[in-house]
Amino acid sequence: MDMIEEAKTPRRQIGIRFLYTLLYLIVLEVLKVVVQISVILQFIYLLITQKYSEPLRNFSNKLAAYAYRVVRYATLNENFRPFPFNDFPPEMEKPEDPVQFG
Repeated sequence: MDMIEEAKTPRRQIGIRFLYTLLYLIVLEVLKVVVQISVILQFIYLLITQKYSEPLRNFSNKLAAYAYRVVRYATLNENFRPFPFNDFPPEMEKPEDPVQFG
């Protein structure tokens, strides 16, 4: 019975994790808007130039990796606090070449 009580997480630590999670949920909502803007800008650029913007594509890929880390932290699947408390995560996968339509 004593071993079960030792394994319990103090409520204070749970509360602190909850506050960080609320902060990251706000960050996630901001990320959603940034992704939407980057998608619209990418398609505007694509319609005008008939080629995609490589810098915007790389930024969006890094943003996707960051959003993934935020979701994993918020859903208690990872203990590593994402940026700004640690380094910005690297890309998980490289973008596909060439981009195909249809």
